[in-house]
Amino acid sequence: MFCFQCEQTAKGGCTSIGVCGKSPAASDLQDLLIHALQGLSLYAVEGKKVGISDPGLGLFTCEAVFSTLTNVNFDPERLAALIRETVAHRKALRSKVAGAGGKVDFTEAAANFEPADDTAGMAAQGIQVSLVGDPAENEDIRSLKFTLLFGLKGLAAYADHARVLGQEDQAVYDFIHEALAVLLKDGLAAGDCVAAALKCGEVNLRAMELLDAGNTGTYGHPVPTTVPLGAKKGKAILVSGHDLKDLEAILKQSEGKGINVYTHGEMLPTHGYPGLKKYPHFYGHFGTAWQNQGKEFPQFPGAIVMTTNCIQKPADSYMDNIFTTGMVAWPGVAHIGVNKDFSPAIDHALALPGFTEDTDKGSVMVGFARNTVLSVADKVIAAVKNKDIRHFFLVGGCDGAKPGRDYYTKLVEQIPADCMVLTLACGKFRFFDQKLGEIGGIPRLLDIGQCNDAYSAIQIAVALAGAFECEVNDLPLSMILSWYEQKAVVILLTLFSLGIKNIRLGPTLPAFITPGVLQVLVDNFAIKPITTPEDDLKAILG
Repeated sequence: MFCFQCEQTAKGGCTSIGVCGKSPAASDLQDLLIHALQGLSLYAVEGKKVGISDPGLGLFTCEAVFSTLTNVNFDPERLAALIRETVAHRKALRSKVAGAGGKVDFTEAAANFEPADDTAGMAAQGIQVSLVGDPAENEDIRSLKFTLLFGLKGLAAYADHARVLGQEDQAVYDFIHEALAVLLKDGLAAGDCVAAALKCGEVNLRAMELLDAGNTGTYGHPVPTTVPLGAKKGKAILVSGHDLKDLEAILKQSEGKGINVYTHGEMLPTHGYPGLKKYPHFYGHFGTAWQNQGKEFPQFPGAIVMTTNCIQKPADSYMDNIFTTGMVAWPGVAHIGVNKDFSPAIDHALALPGFTEDTDKGSVMVGFARNTVLSVADKVIAAVKNKDIRHFFLVGGCDGAKPGRDYYTKLVEQIPADCMVLTLACGKFRFFDQKLGEIGGIPRLLDIGQCNDAYSAIQIAVALAGAFECEVNDLPLSMILSWYEQKAVVILLTLFSLGIKNIRLGPTLPAFITPGVLQVLVDNFAIKPITTPEDDLKAILG
């Protein structure tokens, strides 16, 4: 195996087992799945030229690419099944394209790939198409290709989340096929790769817009809500991940059964949605940061449902209490099927002891998405003009386990009292429970939401720029982001596609970014690695 798609990768690339717990077989099968999907994409692009289009094929591709995202699918058998299904789709599509007069004489290996008869054989094939890539290829071109590929993985995840809530755009599916096919081309120039990566960011903005429409159209716009961090006596289910529809199904199916439902990780902001907070047994949030889940999960005396990827595979000793949904799969872990019947998880929660007493660990506020923030935009603008607000800091992104992430805690602690802090995604768990006070009745710490709610943050920034009649880059706004996996990669590409500059990124730079590519980012977008909280604040505020 060779994997360096996430921030926690060991020594520039995991080669014996993933730091996340991913086995070599799973890693190699994920690489082979991408290879097979590239072959399918060649025919999908050609099919579009001759009028052959299948929206279901676009959805399948999204789901399959999503399954290769960090910490989503650890199950070799499920990955092998996806590879076989990909090849079956490719062969069927080839026949249709040929019948319509399109090109089908592709010589690329991916276009004619035949999977081995068994999972072990496919894993061996995966080694031949590993992310190590071609060592003879220009390292900067390889770096840019990987940036695009990892961006596509994040895009596929957001597009799939949106589809779950009935929001789709064929243009998103078409781009994913086009980009996967482009990655097979020989002789790509740096400019071609950069353009494709920026296009990926642009298309991702559309995917996040679709997801936002699905979330708010189904559950209403988030409103400011106090969320308890303690526990309530009684049976319990914890829901982690991102999927609001799965959470709703759990709330509906567990209603009246004496079970309290808790969130974890990126699900914290769901307490602000009117369509979810209406359930009286939707109680609070358990745990702090995803990177601590190995310590937190054994302390949770109920069933745990994983709706999407998490930071790392929980300990084997606790797997019996975990249920997965969607593309999330681990060997030996119970999986909730497409029928979304959560009764196995509910029955398991009823059989476990639950919390034996009430505990009070304080509370936090959520629900400051764009509608809430823009509803007080006049107060914010007036506060800036009156110099009551000196600067805005967007501090967010992914959390992770590597040392150095206490930077974000220390940074927020030192941000002056006349500055606002906006945050989103699981990076907030480094400081989400800090009491920063208010400015003019507006909380200084505003939780915008999940990682996909970067769309809300962008809309807030654009609206403020319009109000001040300036560009976003001219606002008194600094973005200080943490990254971990591929959703963060594609959000960064989205910000670049919008021309946003002077982003500070940490805790470390991606292993797949070469010095040459980093220089391109510095030259074009003035991106900067984080240094120390003190030095960065001095540079920003003077």
